[in-house]
Formats: sequence, structure tokens, C-alpha cells
Amino acid sequence: MKYAVVGAGAMGLRYGLLLQEVAGQSVDFIEPTKASLEKIKGQGELVFQSRDHQDKHPVFVNIYSPEEYTGEPDVWIFFMKQMQLGETLTRLAPHFMAHQVAVGAMNGMGHIEKLQSYFDDDKIIGGTAMIATILNDFGDVDFIGKENSGRSAYSNLSGQKTAETKAILEDFQAAHLNPSYSDNFMGTLLTKVFFNAVENSIATMFQARMGDLLSYDQFVPTIAKPLVDEAYDAAQAAGITLLETREEMLVQVDYVAREVVPLHFPSMYQDFVKNRPTEVDYINGWIADLAEANGRSAPTQRFITNLVHLAEAMRQFNPPINQLSGSN
Repeated sequence: MKYAVVGAGAMGLRYGLLLQEVAGQSVDFIEPTKASLEKIKGQGELVFQSRDHQDKHPVFVNIYSPEEYTGEPDVWIFFMKQMQLGETLTRLAPHFMAHQVAVGAMNGMGHIEKLQSYFDDDKIIGGTAMIATILNDFGDVDFIGKENSGRSAYSNLSGQKTAETKAILEDFQAAHLNPSYSDNFMGTLLTKVFFNAVENSIATMFQARMGDLLSYDQFVPTIAKPLVDEAYDAAQAAGITLLETREEMLVQVDYVAREVVPLHFPSMYQDFVKNRPTEVDYINGWIADLAEANGRSAPTQRFITNLVHLAEAMRQFNPPINQLSGSN
């Protein structure tokens, strides 16, 4: 399969480099962010890859702006920020073809509806990635955790696994993305969203590593549980069943932060310290909207959304300290 990865940020580079270097697949990168594209091209179309801040080495990539790209991939993989996706799809629209598959494993919610404007439902695969990755700078990516660690999950929007999905998951397995599949489309996507509604937003506000949150011994029962309960109540009201129970989600929140990536700064923090808008509206805010659209309320989710926006506004008075280079 030939892949085009849209977005050369942390996760876009992680997926693309693993598919290219480990699975041996043909990969093109499309980078709509001008500064990132110029930086990578200025490095001789090289990106620098490291793992846990060690063994930094250059890797050659084929990288283009949306307007420059003339390739015909079998699969598009989208790793944009939610607020950037619409414009990027417009720029890429002349290159989309009916036979192509779109994979969206982005943070938050909102991207699937945008993809539906360009791809048929049976060509859209939604996914989630529990794979810790840091973008130190444009064209400089750090894989966090041991090799072949992390996991990902996928589901067809149409509700039926296709031959194309099977082939993609085989490539993802060869690339050490450790994929699983479920016919429960919304349940698959919301599992990551609900997790991020706890870990990402709280760690960002307090500029903390994920493991640091557990230094407060009441974090899970007094902070994580109310957020998880509101999220699951909203899903239940909307008729959505997740892959995990709410009790299992709380266990995961504790386990991932304590045992898997305790030294990791989540992606929302990475945007926060670089003075970029965060995706909180597409995570906590989306959950609050889901609840209200189905006759419920999620005041804690709404409050956290507003607190993250307040923290963004306070950056002009108290500039955050970028701890990414020393996070492990």
C-alpha cells in the first residue's frame, strides 16, 4: 500500500516513519504548516528521530505542501489539529480519488464529519492511538517508550470491516503500531477522547508530566472520576457504548500515568508551551456539548474547558516553561 501522511507533527511523523522505516512501505508526507515544511526542506528533506531523548538520527522523507503534491496514495492518514483540518482538506481536495481510504486517528472529535465531505463512509476508518510521542521542534520527533510499545485501535465508519482495512492493519502491525479492530465506531473513538479529557487537560493546566498527577493521592477518586462519570453519562444518554466500562477507564487512567508513560507530557501540553491554541474544545468541550445535546449536563467538563482557555490567556502574564527537552 502507498500511504500519504497529512501533518508532519508528532504523531504524523511517528506513523509515517514507522511505516516507512520498520514496515518498509512507501510513504509521502504532506505538511500544510509552512514553517514546518520550510524547516524540514531546509534540512535537506530530513527529519530527526530519537527515542526517549537518545539516538537522534536523520531520516530522509518525501515531503510536500498540499499544492505541490502530485502522488496517488492508496491511503491518506490524517494527523492534523482539529482546527486546521478543514482548510487542509480544502487544499488537498483536488487530489482525492474515489478508491482512496481515509484514516483519521486524531485527538478529539470533529474530524469525521469533515472527512465525510470528501470520502464515502465505507472509505473512512476512525482510530485512536495510545502512543506517546513528542515533537521537540519542526522536523524533530521523539518516540517515547520502548520499541514496539503503545497500541492503537480502529473501526470502519460504515460498521463493516473491509479488505482494505485488513491490509492497512497488517501494515500497521508490521510498523509496531499494535493495532486492534472493533465494529463499535463511536465507542472506539471516544475511549481515547474520554481518557484525554482527564490526562491531557489537567496535565496541561498544571504543566505536569502524566505521572506527576498521581502525586496527589486523591487524583483518581476526586478529579478523574467526576470527569469520567460525566463523559460516560453523556455517552449513555446518546446511546453510545464504549469499549471499556467507566471502572476500566479509571484503572487505565491510573495505569498509563503510573506505569506506561509517567514522564510523558501530553500533546495538549506540547501546544500549550509553544503558545498554540489547544484542542480542549474538541475534547472536554465536545463531551459537554454531547451531554447537553442529549438532555444532560456536564458542568465539570465545561468548567475544565474554560479553565484551560483561562490558562491559555494567562500565558501572556506567566509564560509557560517548555520542559519537553528534559522530559525523560
